[in-house]
Amino acid sequence: MNLPEHPPTFRQPTAVDRPWWWRLEDGTGAEVTVTGDLADQRFASQADAESWVGEIWSDLATEGVDAVTLFEHDRQVYGPMSLHA
Repeated sequence: MNLPEHPPTFRQPTAVDRPWWWRLEDGTGAEVTVTGDLADQRFASQADAESWVGEIWSDLATEGVDAVTLFEHDRQVYGPMSLHA
């Protein structure tokens, strides 16, 4: 039996739907893995991604993130950007 795909309102967004994401890095530039609500965040626009990191940067720093780099799909847009003053 072949069932139709879920309507867009019920399916999880894909990387195509949300191509913007942050690489989270420690002081050496190595990628940091975080858990919970901070993990695997993807965004529909650059503005959404920047707003998110602007709101939770201190939470990321508490998790050991020293810098972030913004990507659109696989293209590096800018960074690393320090989370410290």
